[in-house]
Amino acid sequence: MEPYVTTLSSPILVSGLRLRTRNSDESDEKTALISELWRQFFLQKIADNTPYRQASSPIYGIYTAYDGGVTGYFDVMAGVAVNQAAADADIIEIQTGTYRVFDAHGPMPEAIIEAWGKVWCFFEQHPEMKRRFATDFESYTTAESAQIYIGILP
Repeated sequence: MEPYVTTLSSPILVSGLRLRTRNSDESDEKTALISELWRQFFLQKIADNTPYRQASSPIYGIYTAYDGGVTGYFDVMAGVAVNQAAADADIIEIQTGTYRVFDAHGPMPEAIIEAWGKVWCFFEQHPEMKRRFATDFESYTTAESAQIYIGILP
């Protein structure tokens, strides 16, 4: 399926576990951090134990606080949507705006990794389409289905 464009008209408040990394570190299993973030997310049952969780919230993987586009550092959060922030919660707000959406289907994490490859190829092949580098996110709707939302400039 070809990526499509959608508009997020309301921000989404997400609470979860966060870390800072960069793509060059993630390509080396000795320095990669994201897989451990997800392992801890499921081990600690963050989705089930997050105060003020929205009942219908998918699980989110959020990428934000970019420092230098695709080559620099960025924050990653594994979390769920909440109605309000708990006092000690780590929170990221998914920003409103225009997003290009890429589908991922199949066993995770392989399917989401493959979809990210499609994201990078798409933007290399379409240099006229500019990323915002504000908030990008993955929305996991089932165990084998997710969408990657990449913020784009209008």
